[in-house]
Amino acid sequence: MADRPRAHQVQVHPQQRCEVGVKGILPHPSTSQILVVITLLPIGATLLGLAGITLVGSLLGLAVATPLFLLCSPVLVPAAILLAVAVTGFLTSGAFGLTGLSSLSWVLNSIRQATGQEPLEYAKRRMQEATIQVGEKTKQVGETIGDKTKQAGEAIKSKGQEGGAAAVTTTRT
Repeated sequence: MADRPRAHQVQVHPQQRCEVGVKGILPHPSTSQILVVITLLPIGATLLGLAGITLVGSLLGLAVATPLFLLCSPVLVPAAILLAVAVTGFLTSGAFGLTGLSSLSWVLNSIRQATGQEPLEYAKRRMQEATIQVGEKTKQVGETIGDKTKQAGEAIKSKGQEGGAAAVTTTRT
């Protein structure tokens, strides 16, 4: 027995199980969430079924009407093109209108933020300031014209007096 090697002892430890799993990660659904799923699932399935039936009906109608389209194509193709252009025009017009309205809305909001006032109030205040400036400028121009008129009148008067004195001297000689 002494020649025989000793056997190694193996220790066995019980494994710890992870009890968390999927149930521990995901929260438990509430009663209202369960009712929503139960209610919306049949409605969604019904709508999906109706969409499929509509698609099949459209394909069958197209298959039946294709020969008629081929026979009447000289009339239908231009009509379809005209209809497509008209629809495109209306959609483009609507898009431009929405873009214009949103641009105006953006401008009004930026004016409100920049001035801290409503645009109409801001415009009234600016018009009042402009009216005051125009009045002051008109007063200054009127005074300047009055001064120049007075100077011109005095110059004419002084030249008239000089000319009158010269005329009297020439008549006496």
